[in-house]
Amino acid sequence: MEQQQLSHRLASDSDLDDLKLLMDAAIAENQKPFLTAEQISSSRAIMGLDSQLVADGTYFVVEIDGVLVGCGGWSRRATLYGGDRTPGRDAALLDPARDPARIRAMYTHPNFTRRGIGRLIMALCEAAAHKEGFREIELMATLSGEPLYRTCGYRAIERVEDARGGASVPLIRMRRPLEA
Repeated sequence: MEQQQLSHRLASDSDLDDLKLLMDAAIAENQKPFLTAEQISSSRAIMGLDSQLVADGTYFVVEIDGVLVGCGGWSRRATLYGGDRTPGRDAALLDPARDPARIRAMYTHPNFTRRGIGRLIMALCEAAAHKEGFREIELMATLSGEPLYRTCGYRAIERVEDARGGASVPLIRMRRPLEA
């Protein structure tokens, strides 16, 4: 099988509808081996599109032949995870000297998993955060994302359950230093 070329760019407002569709498909399908139907439904309330990332210019899309296959970003803001509708968001800016940057809203379309999309997005985010002076980076992983993040050098620092969407969804807070 021929290796298809991944291309990437920063997301724009014109991508928002397509991003929502990709995220919905990823939440619905990629978590099936890890969560119950009730937990997947609950995930929709605590995950999803954070349009602040697009506005901040820190959110990437990955395409193959012009087709959106993945997305993810990083943030210099305090919110660790969640979408536009998630309660408890905090847009305060982080201090790179003392706070870790955030990896945010990582999704791969279910038809394109295990093709290097997640690793590409992680590398782009880590390089951008490092360039802005951040020394550490952290994220809140789903069970389906945890293997990728461990492979990328992240370690679990806290396991939590988020039941704001109805059913309790297990999540893992993970962190790693950024290379000097």
